[in-house]
Amino acid sequence: MKDARLRRDAALIVALLLLSGLLFILLHGKESGAGVVVRVGGEEIARYSLSQSGSYPLNGGTNLLVIEGGEAYIADAECPDRLCVRQGKVSLTGECITCLPNKLTVTVFGTEDSGIDAEVG
Repeated sequence: MKDARLRRDAALIVALLLLSGLLFILLHGKESGAGVVVRVGGEEIARYSLSQSGSYPLNGGTNLLVIEGGEAYIADAECPDRLCVRQGKVSLTGECITCLPNKLTVTVFGTEDSGIDAEVG
């Protein structure tokens, strides 16, 4: 009886340690990004700083990228499902918005890449 209780307590402790370790790994390293890089068909077309608010038509106007308050999001899109609009705002390094029909990605980059913060091309 005592052994069964001891095993259950040990299993609970191990499970809690594993859960806290997993949460630490998932949340560690997520920092606020410096900007976003925009790619169409895998080719980089622009970079924008997250510190400068603005609206940017992308991919010939098929998507509208909005940056405000240190966050970026797709406000409008000319794709059938508009999943990119529903993906919401991104601001942490590594987060990404994807529009598959328009072959568009918007990825947040960190401070090491922040030397370029203006539109390219």
